[in-house]
Amino acid sequence: MRLWRDWSVRTRLTWVASVMTALLCVGASVLVFIGLYRLAESHQRQEIVANLMHVSRMLHEGRMRSVLPPEGQAWHIQVVDNSGRVLAATPDLRGLPPMARFVPSEKAVVAFQRVCSPPGFPDRCPDVVALRVYRPEGDYTMYGVGEPIPWYVNPVLFLLVGSACLALTGATAIGTHRLVRWALAPVENVCLELAEITVSDLSRRVPVSARHDELSALAVTVNQTLDRLQQAVEQQRRFASDAGHDLRSPITAMRTQVEEALLHPEDADWMKIAEALVSSLDRLQAIVTDLLVLAKLDAGEKISRSYINLAELVRTEVGRRPRRRRVVLHLRPGVVVSGDRLQLLRLLTNLLDNAERHATSTVTVIVERHSATAELQVIDDGEGIPPDKRELVFQRFTRLPSGREKDKQGTGLGLAIARDIAQHHDGTLVIEDSPVGTRFVLRLPLLSGP
Repeated sequence: MRLWRDWSVRTRLTWVASVMTALLCVGASVLVFIGLYRLAESHQRQEIVANLMHVSRMLHEGRMRSVLPPEGQAWHIQVVDNSGRVLAATPDLRGLPPMARFVPSEKAVVAFQRVCSPPGFPDRCPDVVALRVYRPEGDYTMYGVGEPIPWYVNPVLFLLVGSACLALTGATAIGTHRLVRWALAPVENVCLELAEITVSDLSRRVPVSARHDELSALAVTVNQTLDRLQQAVEQQRRFASDAGHDLRSPITAMRTQVEEALLHPEDADWMKIAEALVSSLDRLQAIVTDLLVLAKLDAGEKISRSYINLAELVRTEVGRRPRRRRVVLHLRPGVVVSGDRLQLLRLLTNLLDNAERHATSTVTVIVERHSATAELQVIDDGEGIPPDKRELVFQRFTRLPSGREKDKQGTGLGLAIARDIAQHHDGTLVIEDSPVGTRFVLRLPLLSGP
């Protein structure tokens, strides 16, 4: 069994096809030999009956002698009267008792019966043919036996059929091997191409066969997977580069401040330096915290789901801490979704912080329901985001110039985290048109209340 598992698909399919062909060939040969055997047996009986009829004619014409002239070496005949006495026989049966005792029925002239070890045929069970012959003094019975027919009927026929089976099995093995090799050639090409693809060069793709079959679909799927892999690797590279840059900035600022203070410790304002270091550390801590959140989301961490009332969630978060801008709420009760409360709270906080950062005076939060969808809108009355920049702001470490001016401590990860959380909850987060400012729209599957 282990050897079978170690074989290639080509070898296994070749063996299966060869064995199946051999079994079918043997089965067909058995049926053929059975049919031919029965045909030969029937033909032999007919010839024995014909020879017995010839002897019967000799008896009626008075030409029969005690020793019958053999019609051929294959025939053995006896003529027995109604008292069981052998009147005539072929030379090989001369002087022997009757080879059988059965006689045809009253309504039949000919009968057949297999008799084991009859006189003249020890250790054999030939088919004996009995023919009733009418005589005035009493009916005679003629018995005839032919040479036994082997199960293979004829040696030449046996060799011919056996050779045909071997040739057919061999042709099947060769044909299957070549056919499977031809069919799996695209797979080998895919394997060779994949073996040469490295992380440093993900632009290569496996060849797609012109045939529209399963292997062509496999090549297309592999290329699609490579596309996603390349995008993921490039995203990780950009992410690592951006993260390194954003982490390096506060570290460089802190190092510069400390080195300058150490050069002239007597002139340094250590209280001011400490406050600057704390500010840089706060930004550094915010970046690391956001990176950990993104890492968990990218890893597909399983979220714990519970029933969450969006109106209550918004009301709680807005009332939890004072805002620098006025927040107007339009909350429809009974809008319930399933999700992780902490993650959805993080999403809401990021949207509120972003809206507050860009709003001129007012932030509006709307909770509605549309058919089977719960909808949360966060709208600010700021300068808005151009349509061609709306997707850009969801990229990691991406901050528009206006955002950098208004909040130098931002990480550029808040909106990216918000969209990832929405997608992990089978929802969407987009920016849609608004008469004034920017309108973020979160859509989640709606559930009935708990």
